Amino acid sequence: MDIRSRLRIDTDVVVAGGGAAGVAAAVTAARAGLRVVLVERYGFCGGGAVAGLSGTVCGLYEATDNREAAPRQVVFGFADAFVQALETRGGLTPPLPYGKTWTRVHDPLVWRETADVLLRDAGVETIYHATVTGVLCEGGERIEGVELWTKQGPVDVRAAVTIDASGDADLVAMAGFPAFIGDQGRVQNPTMIFRMLGVDTERFVAAYGHDTIMPEAISRLIQAENESGGYKLPRAKIWLFTTTRPGELLCNCTRVIGADGRELNTLFWRDFSEAESEGRRQMRDYARFFRDHLAGCENAFINDTGVQVGVRQTRQIEGITKLANSDVIAGRKRRDGIARSPWPIELHAGTKPKVEWLLDDVYEVPYGCFVPQRGEGLIAAGRCLSAEHEAVASARVTAQCFSYGHAIGHAAALAVRERMAPRAIDGADLRLLLNRDGARLD
Repeated sequence: MDIRSRLRIDTDVVVAGGGAAGVAAAVTAARAGLRVVLVERYGFCGGGAVAGLSGTVCGLYEATDNREAAPRQVVFGFADAFVQALETRGGLTPPLPYGKTWTRVHDPLVWRETADVLLRDAGVETIYHATVTGVLCEGGERIEGVELWTKQGPVDVRAAVTIDASGDADLVAMAGFPAFIGDQGRVQNPTMIFRMLGVDTERFVAAYGHDTIMPEAISRLIQAENESGGYKLPRAKIWLFTTTRPGELLCNCTRVIGADGRELNTLFWRDFSEAESEGRRQMRDYARFFRDHLAGCENAFINDTGVQVGVRQTRQIEGITKLANSDVIAGRKRRDGIARSPWPIELHAGTKPKVEWLLDDVYEVPYGCFVPQRGEGLIAAGRCLSAEHEAVASARVTAQCFSYGHAIGHAAALAVRERMAPRAIDGADLRLLLNRDGARLD
């Protein structure tokens, strides 16, 4: 085998990244009759939900101050279909209280298998263990696919439409199209999420209630123990979730910061490397704190971590439209809205994440947030959408990424069938297609 020879694959659509948005985009485009190739650097799909072990499907339910209310689902389409598939396979909890809203905890192994089945049944060609090394660019402005490195050697995947579902706007950066990083370079901190077994979950819930955001008394205790020097616990407000497995907690509690106190940015290799080792170190201190201080955790032990540190925010595209912080807060609706979200602004920086609720309402994300200001043949999908710093702290979660992929898959199908540029697509037309496909946006 000569690894220097280049293989070539011709297809209608290539999707870079197999997270929630990438899977949704690939399956949707393939179901529309297109030839689709999905490229993923790991040997499984899931992105932040699985490799980063975020572990929850957030963003399905409306938030409310009415504590007697039952969960009201407001996001449907591909997100709902994936949730039902997880539930059928026993890989999803019922809705769990999360402050003023609800979330659902998934089994990451079942998530992987569910994605495998959906991709296979739709006829998507999946290339695992492949790294995108560049974009195939015509005249510096038109993207015609991607360059890959596989164990077999280099592969060129040529496509009419290329979808950047990398999470980090990697393809946008490779093409030299406009992008930005957080709030003038400041991003939300990464988190090393982990799971603990051996928990007496009945005693745990009896002591702290069903709300997965731990009570203020625990935050105060974490602060006190951190200040005493016995543990290093840089985040005081934490989320602990019971899972589909008996005796297990999913622990979202670390605040991975640099030795110099910075919020680490995983776009930089030094920061990404430091985040991994620091995340594992913090994980051990939080687990020790739980054993020492939390009811039901006396005999608990760590049984799993994310394959990598969980990343919330890095590079985003400069789109032809940008989701504003005020759009989220005001619950703004749009004629070209192709996804809806009830999720709060959840800004992770400092010892206590800031949560700003949108009550009994949703906002809508316009199609233009996924279309680069410059360049043809490329559309984004997922958390690298064009959005202001606090807006993306709401818009980045799993149910919405499913919705973005659902929309972008339909956009790709339109672009290929009608031989039109993605930027020429009217978001209102896309909304009609999505409603016909079960999105219930109206």
